[in-house]
Amino acid sequence: MGLFSRMETVLKSKMNKMLNKMEDPRETLDYSYEKQLELLQNVKRGVAEVTTSKKRLQLQRAKLVQSMDKLERQAKEAIAANREDLARLALERKAALTQQVDGIDSEIAELEKQEEKLIASEKRLSTKVEIFRTRKESIKAQYSAADAQVKINESVTGISEEMADVGLALERAENKTEEMKARADAIDELMETGTLEDLTGSRDEIDRELSKISTQTNVESDLTRLKAEAGKGQEKTGEEGKGAEERKEV
Repeated sequence: MGLFSRMETVLKSKMNKMLNKMEDPRETLDYSYEKQLELLQNVKRGVAEVTTSKKRLQLQRAKLVQSMDKLERQAKEAIAANREDLARLALERKAALTQQVDGIDSEIAELEKQEEKLIASEKRLSTKVEIFRTRKESIKAQYSAADAQVKINESVTGISEEMADVGLALERAENKTEEMKARADAIDELMETGTLEDLTGSRDEIDRELSKISTQTNVESDLTRLKAEAGKGQEKTGEEGKGAEERKEV
């Protein structure tokens, strides 16, 4: 029994949890409001039925009263015609109708009491239904707002997580780009120094060495030329000084 009791408790808790997820409070409130409206309509129908019954009895009573009045006139006419027997018969029928009218009056009074109770119940229930409707709409509005806020927060949370992933991806892309730029710069430097041969170019190692020799030869030629020009300048300066001294002696 202990095991089955535990299993029953677990199953009930699972079902309750599942129902909580499936249940929409707004639908529950609307359903409760509809049931209250049905109850209110039943009370109104009860009031209408009691009122109809009372009206029917009142019409029946009115007909009996008319018959009683007629019997009263007949009894008077019989007395006037010295027909006491007919007067007695009319009065007996009138007495029977009077008993019926008294019974109908009792039924009408009872129906009036029921009608008053039903009308009071209808008013109280109508007030409660209206209060419930107002509260229902307020709760539904609050629930809808809270539900929308939850969805917005969940969306923002999802966007934040996505943006975090995007940020990491951008950081990885930037790091990789910097790494590729560094590698490209290193390869350019190695190619410039000749350490790494540019297989895509048209110049081989011999061409590069010949280019270096040509460059050095051009440098030496320019250096010799500059020295020669500098020497000629000194010779011209010496000859001009000698001529000036000779002019002074003359």
